[in-house]
Amino acid sequence: MDPITHGIAGALLGKGFFSKRQTKVAIFAATLGAVAPDVDVFAELFSRDPLSIIKYHRAITHSFVALPVFAALMALLTPVTLALLRRLFATFRDAESPPFGMLTLIYGVGIASHIILDGMTSFGTRMWYPISSERVAWDMLFIVDLTFTTVILVPQVIAWIYRDRDKGRARAWRMSAVFAVSALLFWALARGAGYPFRLWIAGLASAVMAALFFAPAKGGWGFRVSRAQWCRAGTYAMVVYLVACGFAHHSAILRTKAFADQNHIEVQRIGGLPIPPTLLDWGGAIRSPNGLYEAEFDLRDSRPPVFRFTPDSPPDPFIARAFELPEVHVYWQFARFPSILSFAEGEDHVVELGENRFSGGRRRSPQPFTYELVFDSDGDLIAQGWLTNGVLQQHLERITPRRLSPPAGTGSAP
Repeated sequence: MDPITHGIAGALLGKGFFSKRQTKVAIFAATLGAVAPDVDVFAELFSRDPLSIIKYHRAITHSFVALPVFAALMALLTPVTLALLRRLFATFRDAESPPFGMLTLIYGVGIASHIILDGMTSFGTRMWYPISSERVAWDMLFIVDLTFTTVILVPQVIAWIYRDRDKGRARAWRMSAVFAVSALLFWALARGAGYPFRLWIAGLASAVMAALFFAPAKGGWGFRVSRAQWCRAGTYAMVVYLVACGFAHHSAILRTKAFADQNHIEVQRIGGLPIPPTLLDWGGAIRSPNGLYEAEFDLRDSRPPVFRFTPDSPPDPFIARAFELPEVHVYWQFARFPSILSFAEGEDHVVELGENRFSGGRRRSPQPFTYELVFDSDGDLIAQGWLTNGVLQQHLERITPRRLSPPAGTGSAP
């Protein structure tokens, strides 16, 4: 999940449950704790290893095992952080810090929210590292789920609108305009990314937001609700949304299993994968011994989903050589619904490993996290890395040819 949404979730929890005493520092701690696990991205920035994003990201900093240590460490460092904030921001000059035990708890709640929300995406997270390196992925939320972000942001916006009677109406108009423009931008971005939805949906969403911002003004009742109450209501709305995603995921899994059963497919792995923009849009994925079945469907459509089959390339010496490499073993442990493509390109030969859990088949090649290996005509590895746009940018690294021992056979990948 994106860091902005993590921060919004942490702020919601801080305002809703930890804002009675030492308000500013408590909310700051909950927000910082919610974004802190992503500090591991710095390992990727300084590493020359193209696989760093799957080796280091969402490991020890995203682990419940290490959570108490990180929460306590952040609590210990808070006096230094608070001193800096007092120098930079006037609003923190009179701020007091909660006791160490309470502060550790607040940081822990923020970190835990990050771990759980990452576990709900298809990318998943190694939440029990280093005890287990298994990547837990519940497939309930897309990595960037703007509907979820809106659910947890709107209660905080409403609380801000109704903190001041004199400014409430002007704030409501301002936020209605901001959300209307945001809905149009979301529509345009979704269309450009290959996840289009109708323009009238953006208009309807804008109208709903405006109604939520203005409705509490009737009779002035919105001004009588505290910020903590608004944010606790937002937390409950978040839970309801996640439960709804859970039911939708279960329905997607059932449809995918029904297809596998009806067609007698040997299933190695099966999944129901979220697709933006709403919790009604899903993908089905089935990894079989010889290829991948994929479908995307709307849960409101009662017709059986139509699955496409993408066969793996037949086993050949280049695929066998590729799977002797340690980098490919790391990639294969990360991939859940991979595909294997082997083809000639001029005088060279390419083995392309694709991961298909992030697009539901709507985007065309290259899929995110596509790893490519290039061999010369003698079978020596001359380049490997992420395909252009496979992970936002090209990491294909030219290397000195090195011979691998002749493969024992030409069997398929492990």
